[in-house]
Amino acid sequence: MKLYAVIMAGGIGSRFWPRSKAKSPKQLLRIFGENTMIQDTVDRLKGLVDDENIYIITNKIQKPEIVTQLDHVPPENIIEEPFGRNTAACIGLASVIIKKNDKDAVTLILPADHIIKDKNLFHTTLKSAAEFADESKGLVTIGIPPTRPETGYGYIQIDDKSVSDNIFKVLTFAEKPNYATAVRFIESGDFMWNSGMFIWRADVILNEIKNYMPDLYDGLETISKDIGNPDYDKTLFNIYGILKSISIDYGIMEKSKQVFLIKGKFSWSDVGSWEEVYQLSEKNDDGNALKGNIYSDRTIDSYVYSPGKFTAVIGVENLIIINTEEALLICRRDQCQDVKKIVDHLQINKMSEYL
Repeated sequence: MKLYAVIMAGGIGSRFWPRSKAKSPKQLLRIFGENTMIQDTVDRLKGLVDDENIYIITNKIQKPEIVTQLDHVPPENIIEEPFGRNTAACIGLASVIIKKNDKDAVTLILPADHIIKDKNLFHTTLKSAAEFADESKGLVTIGIPPTRPETGYGYIQIDDKSVSDNIFKVLTFAEKPNYATAVRFIESGDFMWNSGMFIWRADVILNEIKNYMPDLYDGLETISKDIGNPDYDKTLFNIYGILKSISIDYGIMEKSKQVFLIKGKFSWSDVGSWEEVYQLSEKNDDGNALKGNIYSDRTIDSYVYSPGKFTAVIGVENLIIINTEEALLICRRDQCQDVKKIVDHLQINKMSEYL
């Protein structure tokens, strides 16, 4: 069994505005430590997946910087989508490319912007999931046992009887809940956080796409025939132009009859908002995480990022303050999910200088 990794890296990280922008999105930034998030994601695969079997799927704007940051990954493995069409299309495209090289490929589908500690436990989980996926021809996702009633994550309900060691049949998928529903999910004991990580054979996911998303499958078949040919870019552009934008969760996982979950017992965060960054950051005695030349007085439980200019904060609490050269964000920590509305506003009003 040969493992391949597909790292999805085409998003703009709208909840991380104003640091995250189209040309320098969240996954290409140094949020924690010296490495960018995508560099950490690739480094985490060392000892499990060979560099030549790592594929990155992104877009034209971000590709040059990804090539620079991941100089040990073959440039031809960095797949460029002509348009963003959500995760079903990008996973399908990567799958036909990999299957062309290896019809028995087992693929690990990973977002580029997660924080995962306990690398050895992460590897053990992926190996177990890959072996099960290869043998059972099932679709496996990693579920994270919840530690709090989080409203920023999707949830997955599982059967309480395992079908293999630490692997369970999936019953239902649930969208991001309100707080009361999240509490109910945790109390039930059979809901896991949806990590957005998947493990399956490339031919199996393509067959499920054929069953449940025939239009996408027909497009992928057309693209597949031109891989390696001079007309590939033209074919890819034309096909992508007519594809629907659908997530793999909605298009396949919620419909397939062969979906399983392996519990990921490693430390995990999808760093989906500035609140997550605050929670993961080192804090001073006042509960503040301060990044830059910052003066604080009677300020508690806040995250302040302002490396480019001196910033003073007095008498505030539970705030997120992000001060960049182009823009300033101030919001309450409990309203961080709404930062994406700013990006929507900027796009609608064609204020591209801030995007």
